[in-house]
Amino acid sequence: MSSDSLPPLPQNRIVPLEYKLTVFLKFVQHNQQLGCGQVAVDFLATVASFPNPDDKIRSTSLKVQGGGNAGNASTCAARLGLNPRLISKVSNDSHCKGILEELEADGVDTSFFIVSEDGNSSFTYVIVDSQTKTRTCIHTPGYPPLIPEELSQSSLLSALDGVNMVYFDGRHHETALVVAKEAAHKNIPILVEAEREREGLDDLLDFATYAICSAKFPQAWTEAPSVPSALISMLLRLPKLKFVIVTLGEEGCIMLERSVNGGSDAEEMDVQCLLESLKLIKDDSKTIPTCISSVETKLSANGIGTITGRLFVGTAEKIPPSELVDTTGAGDAFIGAVLYGMPPEKMLPFAAQVAATGCRALGARTGLPLRTDPRLASFL
Repeated sequence: MSSDSLPPLPQNRIVPLEYKLTVFLKFVQHNQQLGCGQVAVDFLATVASFPNPDDKIRSTSLKVQGGGNAGNASTCAARLGLNPRLISKVSNDSHCKGILEELEADGVDTSFFIVSEDGNSSFTYVIVDSQTKTRTCIHTPGYPPLIPEELSQSSLLSALDGVNMVYFDGRHHETALVVAKEAAHKNIPILVEAEREREGLDDLLDFATYAICSAKFPQAWTEAPSVPSALISMLLRLPKLKFVIVTLGEEGCIMLERSVNGGSDAEEMDVQCLLESLKLIKDDSKTIPTCISSVETKLSANGIGTITGRLFVGTAEKIPPSELVDTTGAGDAFIGAVLYGMPPEKMLPFAAQVAATGCRALGARTGLPLRTDPRLASFL
């Protein structure tokens, strides 16, 4: 953003609301994201406790709303004031209209969707256990799947026009790979969600600039003995990757960022020992999300290798049990906040705060905050 495009600041240095609004509108204008992945309908039923086999129980509440990783993350980004576009596919069934209208109402551009006349849109039954504060998902994929031939070259180029980040949730892998190749050709940063091992995910990760993983993925994918050593293994196997984050639910997250200049003079340290030392200085008395980082260091993992970079430990908000309703979509909200493009020290607490805010209502989208939410004021 050029300062020439903004009105001059007043001499008394009191920043008027008009100026702040102009700056924000310029920010939004230059922050467009493209997502490619799954959208769905979620049928969410809250129960007092999870049923035993052959039980018949009643729900205590029921909600039907849009879902799917890419749909949720894009909705989150839109509510935070960004301009997300989404490539996905639905079928012209009873769910289609609701899926599209809900996304559009939140400001997600659905003009690149493919609508099939046959088949079914994706849907998920979600059982929310009030006793354990957990959720169980039973998913039915959409059919027929999105294939590359359905996305024309002209539509692909239009979808990528002006975009400064492309996000993939790992679904529709053949089409996603076509989009990733074109994005890489245009030097657009690519964020890949690695929730679990999926067909075609390895090919997508080869193009990734950033990766956000579920708790179990790094070790499952690398066969490393620990999470921090697995993160080193991922950066070594994926040379284009600038950082990798593993989300750990109420335990927060860990992020490993590759050094830009190599840092040959940096001190070498075992990554597991460094992680433990960072955890020791974490302030457990704070209920709001925080972030602790190391200095640039040569990080080693026995039998795996060495990476020069910084290790970050992010904490999650300590949500009072009386306020915690549903964790569905918390990871999607985290990703939606990461799309904002903040520095790591600010990005990790911000993403954790956005995710925690969403956990205070039933469903992945109900509690997603707007950028005007007072809980986000310190970040925005």
